[in-house]
Amino acid sequence: MCAQCGIVVAESTVDVGPEWRVFNEREKRRVRAAPLKLVVKTDMAVKPEHGARWRRLARLHRETLHGYERRLAKIGGELKRIRECAGLPQHVVEEAESLVKRYFDLVAGFPPEVVAVAVLWTAAKATGAPRPLEDFLKCSRAEERRVRRVAWRLKEAVKQSRRSSIEDYVKALAARVNLPAAVVKATVELLERNRRVLAGKNPWVSAVAALWLASFKKLGLLTKLTEAAGTTPVSIRKAAGRMRV
Repeated sequence: MCAQCGIVVAESTVDVGPEWRVFNEREKRRVRAAPLKLVVKTDMAVKPEHGARWRRLARLHRETLHGYERRLAKIGGELKRIRECAGLPQHVVEEAESLVKRYFDLVAGFPPEVVAVAVLWTAAKATGAPRPLEDFLKCSRAEERRVRRVAWRLKEAVKQSRRSSIEDYVKALAARVNLPAAVVKATVELLERNRRVLAGKNPWVSAVAALWLASFKKLGLLTKLTEAAGTTPVSIRKAAGRMRV
């Protein structure tokens, strides 16, 4: 844009919002952003009457799809088919597509029909529109046992992502006892090195022990930290003994 006259020379901004606006309640449900797509580069719908040239182009298009994109395209096709069969709203499908992209590594080893049913079932519950699993299974060839297994993995992953990290406990305790940022940074590095040892332990105890070790066992600090975290010095000393400094 010219700074003097205001003429727009070039524009590359893409507006993904709605193309029109309404102000009455009845039509507001039609106003929404562009739908999320699992993969942009999908198969071309080429028919025999299009000719040999277009069929060759479609084959090249399919062959150049990356394995990850090809997998997403198959899952997306199953999602669309089950959605039409079960009569699901669009926002449930978009939530399911978001789950697939976010936790693809967890579901990559399962067939597309199993993944589609599991993410749709999980997304329906997450969006406040729960449906029985039988409603999805009657629209698919997926086995119930495998669907429940994938759904359990997704549930645990979502729960883990919402859980507070150990760094949040460290920062909260450091703020309560006025520790400097250098000690907090050293504590986080110490916890990273001992992540396997501290798995499943009380996060408050682990955070206090790491802060105590990172501050070189400063005199009087252990009492302040235990009071701030509501723990005992004995448990802190035991946790500190398990850590590798």
